[in-house]
This record gives sequence, C-alpha cells and structure tokens, in this order.
Amino acid sequence: MLDSFKRLFSRQGEARDLSAIEAWARRHGHGFKRVRDEDGFVIDGALEGLPWRIEWGPPQRDYITGHELRLRMELDLPSDAQMLVLSRPLMDSLERQTFEEFTDDVQTQIGTKTPEEMRWLVMFPKVSLTSLKALRSRFGAVASVPATGLSWIEGPLANMLEAAANDWLRDEPPFALMTLRGRAYLRMQLDAPEPEVVAAALALFETAVAQAVRVVGAAGDHGADSTYNGRSTEWQPFPTDGSKTGR
Repeated sequence: MLDSFKRLFSRQGEARDLSAIEAWARRHGHGFKRVRDEDGFVIDGALEGLPWRIEWGPPQRDYITGHELRLRMELDLPSDAQMLVLSRPLMDSLERQTFEEFTDDVQTQIGTKTPEEMRWLVMFPKVSLTSLKALRSRFGAVASVPATGLSWIEGPLANMLEAAANDWLRDEPPFALMTLRGRAYLRMQLDAPEPEVVAAALALFETAVAQAVRVVGAAGDHGADSTYNGRSTEWQPFPTDGSKTGR
C-alpha cells in the first residue's frame, strides 16, 4: 500500500501538461526544465545580459497554498536596499500573524527563520501610498528608506501594479515583490502556470528591476557590501537532477 502511494506521488510531476508554458519559454529563447519528481518547472532567461530565473511548483511560504510562482534576479544593488510590496490582504494577514506570534510573553524576538516578509513589517516603516490612489487599497509597502521605496514604486512600476490589480491579480492572491541582498524577487500564489500570466508577471518583474536600478543605482556606484556569500533564505531553488532541497 505504501509503495503504491509513493508511485502515485512520484508521477504527479509528470501528469500535468506543461506544453503551453514550455512552448512560450522556447519561443522567447528561454531555457525550460521540468522538475523531476515535482509538479513544477524552471525557466532561465536574461534581461540586458543579467540572468533571471522563474520557478513554479510547491510553495516555499506558509502563506501560499497550492502552487507558487517565484522569480529572482541578481542585480548587485547595495545590500541595504530593502524594499517590499505586498498585496493588501497578504500584508494585513502577515501583520496579524506577526502581532500574534511575537507580542506574547513567551517569544519577544523574531527569529532568523521567520520570512523577511514578516520581519520587515516589524523592522521597517511603511511606505505611504497616499499619492497613489489606484494602489493604496490593493497593495502595501515597507522599506528601509521609505522615500526610496516610494520612488521605486512611483511611475512605471505603479502603472504595472495597477494594470495587474485589474487583471491577473484581480482576485488578490498572495503576492510579494522585494529587493533583498542585492537581488530582486517576486513570489505569488499561482495554481495554473498559464503563459499569459507568467509573461505578465515577468514583465512586471522586469519593470521593478529597471526601477530599482534607476532609483538605487548599481552596487559599484554606492559602495555595496560585496562580502555576503550566504544563501539567501528568500530563494531555495528546485533541484533539476532529482535530488531534494529543504524548504
């Protein structure tokens, strides 16, 4: 009985038809790999010579159920350029959870295993979105330097977020966009990897990257800390050789 269940779950990664998203990736010159023994895939591409990665599969965050879409790009931004945009329902939920977990008499500190999305809600001030009427009811934001965070969001990124809120984010799934340790990240709940949604998420992500570079600048121009060599807790990539990594 146990062996039959193992065989059933081992086939799940091969059961889903991913031909549409694979065709989209190939058509745009991106690399595509289905994840062995997982219901997921990895897409590798580049923006102006800098590589990015898309992953879709089981979630790495408790606030996401079903499947998760993740995007990452190395930017060499200053390591202290820490900015975060969250879908409003997710921000409200994480704030409640953070309050409940870290204001009792037993635990008064946020541990290093706590996701940055939660820690930053305590550590950093909120970015005022008062001037962005179309966004303030749909998204929330925090940043180590709120003025920089607002400059990041204003303009092209705000326009992309507004369009997304009326389209592929209209149901307000858990969504997070952030810069951390010189990198840019996007993660969201996505049950089915439709090419149109993945393409739209990538377009928004690339806009966020361009805005971050414009607002914050390259690490070489701002004296960023280049000594950090640890693996970010924000990104635990899929193995594509059948091995497992912890989440």
